[in-house]
Amino acid sequence: MALAASSSGLRLAPFSLPPPHPLRANPSRGLLHAATSSFPRPRRCGCGAAVRCAKRTGKRRYPSEKKRLDRRHKELLRQATPVEGSEGRESGYWRLSKLAVPASDDPGKDFTGISLPLLQAIAKAIKFPVASMLPDEAFTVIRKSFDARKVLKEPQFTYTVDMDVKKLLDMEPRAWDFVARLEPKPGAVEYMPKEKLASDLVSMLNATNKGYDNELGIRDNHNGSICPQDKKPRVAVIGSGPSGLFASLVLGELGAEVTLLERGQPVEQRGRDIGALAVRRILQSESNFCFGEGGAGTWSDGKLVTRIGRNTDGVQAVMKTFVHFGAPPNILVDGKPHLGTDKLVPLLRNFRHHLRELGVTIRFNARVDDLIVEDGQVKGIAVSDAELQPGSGIQKLSFDAVVLAVGHSARDTYNMLQQHNVDMSPKSFAVGLRIEHPQELINSIQYSELAAEVQKGRGRIPVADYKIVKSVGEKDAEELDIAEQSRSCYSFCMCPGGQVVLTSTDPSELCINGMSFSRRASKWANSALVVTISSHDFKPFQSHGPLAGVEFQREFERRAAVMGGGNFVVPAQRVTDFISNRLSVSTLPPSSYRLGVRPAKLHELFPPYITEALQQSIIMIDREMPGFVSSEALLHGVETRTSSPLQISRHGETYESTSLRGLYPIGEGAGYAGGILSAAVDGMYCGFALAKQLSLFRGDIESFLGKAQNQTGFVKY
Repeated sequence: MALAASSSGLRLAPFSLPPPHPLRANPSRGLLHAATSSFPRPRRCGCGAAVRCAKRTGKRRYPSEKKRLDRRHKELLRQATPVEGSEGRESGYWRLSKLAVPASDDPGKDFTGISLPLLQAIAKAIKFPVASMLPDEAFTVIRKSFDARKVLKEPQFTYTVDMDVKKLLDMEPRAWDFVARLEPKPGAVEYMPKEKLASDLVSMLNATNKGYDNELGIRDNHNGSICPQDKKPRVAVIGSGPSGLFASLVLGELGAEVTLLERGQPVEQRGRDIGALAVRRILQSESNFCFGEGGAGTWSDGKLVTRIGRNTDGVQAVMKTFVHFGAPPNILVDGKPHLGTDKLVPLLRNFRHHLRELGVTIRFNARVDDLIVEDGQVKGIAVSDAELQPGSGIQKLSFDAVVLAVGHSARDTYNMLQQHNVDMSPKSFAVGLRIEHPQELINSIQYSELAAEVQKGRGRIPVADYKIVKSVGEKDAEELDIAEQSRSCYSFCMCPGGQVVLTSTDPSELCINGMSFSRRASKWANSALVVTISSHDFKPFQSHGPLAGVEFQREFERRAAVMGGGNFVVPAQRVTDFISNRLSVSTLPPSSYRLGVRPAKLHELFPPYITEALQQSIIMIDREMPGFVSSEALLHGVETRTSSPLQISRHGETYESTSLRGLYPIGEGAGYAGGILSAAVDGMYCGFALAKQLSLFRGDIESFLGKAQNQTGFVKY
């Protein structure tokens, strides 16, 4: 982007992005999905009417289809449940869901045991007359979440509980009459012949790593009888984010000779580098909020939520592996689990020590500058010291396979892949601004009189957050697919009790994110408000090919840096002024961003179709959350790195690149994940798939961890 000099310093060059088809406000649209359903282009029949046909899924299903699926679900539950009154009901487990306990009666968010109010909810579900007679030992809390929706009479904690029938009958035989008559109900009461238990990955592999006779079909590589030490397959894993760590863990446990390369620093030094950035404005290009051990998620809110299925065996294995390495056990129960930076740092340290005990070589400050390719196959990598300029002091290393687990900010890696003609394509993502309120204001909006119970994360009630999705505007249906008629605007990476942080990796660019610690005790609440964009919006940058989305990001990061005046100062604007398209001339409200904020016309930062979508959405949000538009609310610019701007094509079963053999792109940087949990799951499945190709594993991963998510087209995060 061109910058012009003036007597007052730097000024913005004229904005060159042509706005696409204008948006027209449609405030009547309610809460919609963040990802708009894909519909085919309307077909015109002879009479001129548009014919639209599409399969409707989820909440958009037709009522008749919902009823048919409900009947089928009930029938499957009935078939899986022993006949009423039969001996088969004397054992097994019943999963009781949607058990509500009023917030005023519950011991609080940190209590995960069985309380008397919870026993009363259980007794009501199984129609047992005296709750106090039910033994606590027969019940296990599987999930606990807080529900403060306005439609409820009062806020409540919602539980999912497993009931051990044998233990219950041993301790309270009079419960038999009620268990014998218990009927399954979809989403509320479900019978299980055995308890659903997922083990952590380390214990799972250690317990079964006893030769080919075991359930997983894992070779015994620890005694060298099948795969001698000098013939172990050599695998390079590039990047120590969640996907890279879990791929290294699986491959290391199964006997591969793994080298994990991280361009940044271990968490101890990385923390010092981030401190120098916050205090002395010194940006280390390879050790910052994006690069370093643990990836970008280390200095974030540490959310462990995902759309790929919280209760799937794969996700549960990852969650329990986190606990194995030091995460608090309550993340297995919490409805909205998060770790926070202070919990992630020691977890990563323990993870690193375990990998080294396995024999994994970990090299920090090691930047991969190139791939060594022969006859269309990766044979190795070229590595240099990250503190040196690219191309100097290069060391060439040979490997049998290279797992590419970089993050979404590894733009130099994308350029290198393009030079090797690796098949990549632009991917939709979202850009916008980060809004910050006083946390007490959000508590009051969400909880009303219950807000006093929060007590900066130390009270009975969790710190209030919000998750919002809006759909605004329309386009010309004659020129665009129906799916592109509207844009989604949604909250992203909401950090209650958090702070706004700098995530730039280049001094000439400015982008931000949010982070928080485990207790969420800060006096601010921040969240990105972002608008979805697609390849149609990248047309001004189409000369960059698959990197068009990257250049789209850079355009606005550079504009934000100029608006801030340099030195990592962030351009900011009151929400009320942003909606009114005017500069905030009065003193800005306090901000958690430590490097300073400067009044700016953020309404001129983006092209109109993004700005208008943000403005319309904020107004709609304020209708649902009165007080959201406030003189105390401050917008910060700019949030661009919500997910990878491209996707590296790979085979669904093998995880190998479709265009370059021996390369295995995984995780968020490859476009297959969007957060700590989904990235870790992707790395885990890739580790097993690669181990299978290297003859270290002959079992069926789906038989004990379930089926991996769809690897082509739209990928859930």
